Amino acid sequence: MTLFDHLSLLGLADGIAAGLIVLVWATIGWRIEHPGAKKPSVTILMSQRRRDWMKVFVTRQPRIFDSQILAGLREGTAFFASTSLFAIGGVLALLGNTESLRGVAAGVTDTQIPVLIWQLKLALVALFLTNGFLKFVWANRVFGYCAVVMASVPEDATDPIAFPRAAQAAELNIRAALNFNRGLRSMYFALAALAWLLGPQALIIATFAAAWMIWAREFSSTPRNVLLGD
Repeated sequence: MTLFDHLSLLGLADGIAAGLIVLVWATIGWRIEHPGAKKPSVTILMSQRRRDWMKVFVTRQPRIFDSQILAGLREGTAFFASTSLFAIGGVLALLGNTESLRGVAAGVTDTQIPVLIWQLKLALVALFLTNGFLKFVWANRVFGYCAVVMASVPEDATDPIAFPRAAQAAELNIRAALNFNRGLRSMYFALAALAWLLGPQALIIATFAAAWMIWAREFSSTPRNVLLGD
């Protein structure tokens, strides 16, 4: 069978489900980062707190506490980058081992489906994981930029460049956090994409379940209520 013959085994429902998960992933990410003024997301609320942090940072002495916080943020991005890299390696190993993949397929369904179809389904998982890995790595790098800029903020709060330089550090911190959150969303949807192994209906259900979980944590969670309680 040719590649197109194999692809023809994926029905319309599979195409709709695969397109839907990509669309929902992109849409919810954009909405979280561009919410309405009346209903800000946790991401946006935390962005303002990061700006507040850098304002306080200028006058705090000593600044060891701030460096410890930033070190913790970088450790978090490094951990998730390593985790996603291991996950990518596991998926790629499964993609390359057709015998193991046939065993997985046999455990999922009794229907005889070519290995290539299972590989395509797992490739979607790998793509989300890869996107997450790249976002985590970039977030770690930008947190590093933020650390350098913070170190260049004069200790004298009356210095004319102190607050503008701290504002630059805040924006870098925010950009790093945005990429970290994007990486987390990709991890959520990578887990949802695994449901495609059970069929397109399962993928659609998992897509909306992941979207609901992310949406709830950004727009109707206890941390959001706490941030709005100022």
